[in-house]
Amino acid sequence: MKLSRKNVPRNPDAGKSIPHERWLSVDEIAAHLGANPDTIYKWIERKRLPAHKVGRLWKFKATEVDEWVRAGKAAEDR
Repeated sequence: MKLSRKNVPRNPDAGKSIPHERWLSVDEIAAHLGANPDTIYKWIERKRLPAHKVGRLWKFKATEVDEWVRAGKAAEDR
C-alpha cells in the first residue's frame, strides 16, 4: 500500500514544541534561569525539576523547564 499524506494520521501535538530544540547542560540551564548550578541539582532532587539523565550527565529542554517555572513548581515547598 502506498502511503500518502491522506493516509498518515495528523499528530495533535505537532507545532507545540520546538522540533530541534537542543539539550542544555546544568551550567546552561542555570544560566538560563539565573541560578547557581548547585541549586539546579537541589531542584532536580527536591522539586522535581524536569531533567533527563544521559549517562552521568543531566540534560534539560528549556521549554520543559520554562513550563515548570510558569506552573509555579520552583516556588513550592517540599
